[in-house]
Amino acid sequence: MRGLIIGRRRLAFGLAAAAWISVTLVGCGSPPPHRAASASLPASAHAVASAPVRVAHTRLGAVGYRIVGSGPPLILITGYTATMDSWDPRFVGALAEHYRVLIFDNAGVGRTQALPAPLTIDAMANQTSALIDALGLDRPDVLGWSMGGTIAQALAVLHPTQVRRLVLCATFPGTGKVTPPSQAATLALTSGSLQEVMADLFPVNQAAAQQAYLAATGAYPPMAPAPAAAITAQGRAVNVWLGGTDAAGQKTATISAPTLIADGTIDRLDPIANDYALAQLIGGAKLKLYPDAGHAFLFQDENAFVPLIESFLH
Repeated sequence: MRGLIIGRRRLAFGLAAAAWISVTLVGCGSPPPHRAASASLPASAHAVASAPVRVAHTRLGAVGYRIVGSGPPLILITGYTATMDSWDPRFVGALAEHYRVLIFDNAGVGRTQALPAPLTIDAMANQTSALIDALGLDRPDVLGWSMGGTIAQALAVLHPTQVRRLVLCATFPGTGKVTPPSQAATLALTSGSLQEVMADLFPVNQAAAQQAYLAATGAYPPMAPAPAAAITAQGRAVNVWLGGTDAAGQKTATISAPTLIADGTIDRLDPIANDYALAQLIGGAKLKLYPDAGHAFLFQDENAFVPLIESFLH
């Protein structure tokens, strides 16, 4: 499993954060080209991007979050290296038409308090549980993407009464039996090249979807990227999960919440063998794969995926 997390830099197996993308573009001497295009976003996406960052004071420290929409609560858990601004605001805005959607920063990122070392997926799940309690959300639906999907699984294992339904996007089991990405895919994430990073998220023939994602995430106000210490801690936590020694990861098969598993068929970072493995582990889980889509399938195929989520959560 050592090859799955290969860098000390902020990108490895999992999600390439939009915050990193913005910093990379600025660092190259040019402003993010997607800022001007954000004016064409739907009103619901602008509402997400402009929603104030709030702070919940939980039993496990402060947690920074945004909340938009109305209806039943739906929590989105983001992935490795990411901030809450890695969520495409069009995707969040579409969900917010029928749900009260909460996005937040994981431990040690943004205004969320770091947790004691060594950080684990289970500890981040416990902090998510504390956030649910602090905001009085009772039993929300939970969607996790990439590393966020492992946190969502751990939440469902450790705090089953806090998860009504579970949506797992482009994520992987914690049993130690994981199909790794190709060496080319992992190397692309540490290349320092925006083009190569985007190729890990979107297929090469989906340039329009890639540019739309960059334009949409560019609507958020500037936000500091995840600090190096948090990224290092997350990488170790993911390695423990992938290695099959995380306590909750060993109990994925005990998840009782109705579960939807989804991914793109050509996810370079999370081969679909892992989706099939998860679907076999979680009793009654539904599996949906989107053709010609990758790790960021949920944004590329938003028009098809959002209705599926709503139908599943209904």
